[in-house]
Amino acid sequence: MSCPDIAIQTKCVKDMTKSRKKYYRYSICFKEKVVEEASSGTSISEVCRRYGINGTNTVQTRIRKFGRDELSNTVVRIEMKRERKRLKELESENKTLKIAVA
Repeated sequence: MSCPDIAIQTKCVKDMTKSRKKYYRYSICFKEKVVEEASSGTSISEVCRRYGINGTNTVQTRIRKFGRDELSNTVVRIEMKRERKRLKELESENKTLKIAVA
């Protein structure tokens, strides 16, 4: 993936205390490259260090945005209504058995 505009644009903004805060704008190609690097097995913190990105939340947000949900730390559990009902029955039975044993 070659992209000619991987350049980073910075914007300095003065606030009321006259200190400057820098905002970074990265090109879409750069963002995709970072996500691709994270998907190749490199840890997110290592990718942040390599590209000078402050905070891992930025990379995790890009992973979600560019559709690489398999990299995010979420677990999805799908259960049917009858499975949920059966689970509640087993939990209540377990509770009564614990009381009986005690």
